[in-house]
Amino acid sequence: MTYIGKVRIEGGLPARIMGVINVSPESFYKKSVETNVNEIGKRSKAMQETGADIIDVGAMSTAPYLNSLISVEQETKRIRNAIDILKSNCSLPISADTPRAEVAKEAIKVGADAINDISGLKYDKKMADVVSRSGVPVILGAYGGSNDGFASGRIFGTMKVLNESISIAKVASIATNNIIIDPAVGFFREKGKNPFFTKMVDLPWYIRDLEVISNLSKLKTFLKPICVCVSRKSFIGNIFKLEPEDRLIPSAATELICALNGANLIRTHDVKQTRHTLMMLELLR
Repeated sequence: MTYIGKVRIEGGLPARIMGVINVSPESFYKKSVETNVNEIGKRSKAMQETGADIIDVGAMSTAPYLNSLISVEQETKRIRNAIDILKSNCSLPISADTPRAEVAKEAIKVGADAINDISGLKYDKKMADVVSRSGVPVILGAYGGSNDGFASGRIFGTMKVLNESISIAKVASIATNNIIIDPAVGFFREKGKNPFFTKMVDLPWYIRDLEVISNLSKLKTFLKPICVCVSRKSFIGNIFKLEPEDRLIPSAATELICALNGANLIRTHDVKQTRHTLMMLELLR
């Protein structure tokens, strides 16, 4: 069984909800950003009250289309402060969203219950060891890198790079039940402005995202819990010509499809609406 804190993440349960709090002003969805101590506390309490099971806190945006790199020191300071505030204001488990080993190490020191690495242990070669030594679970994002050739946008390309990350985790002696996989919706691109995207040229990026969501059930062959974030993502904006603040309804519809296709953990900016969507799914099944 796989747990984040005391929250069980596995098949057979309603999908768990991971609420997103960003303490990075550069993040793409500005309504997810909180940098004030009181506002971070209020947001975490609201998420707990409206149905979040876990909070995922990010201190640096990794959106491929943003030039958002900050120093390790700045990211560390942001995430430590945020976790301190979250621990004081809610009782939910906390996931630290970072591809950097030093940031992850400090986040775990101050109470992070999991690491969410969009690069699947590949960007920072020390990350696997940090996770292994800590004993916390890790969410492995599908990542093929932006410099080393190309990954296919078809589902087999996602499965290939996820399998590589699972192998890295195995070599580092990360416990099998501490691995959660994420197909990294939004992170396969022909080009980007930071190192955190997977270079892909065989499909338009938004078609790739539709492809992976439609074929999400194929990731069940890994026998790992599946985490998915489609919340207000750019493929929705591209299809419907909507800004992030107007993407709620198609986001919720896509989250429902992800749950039907096997997602165990839904990472979202809109906890209350996602909870209602998933509750209705369970009532109608």
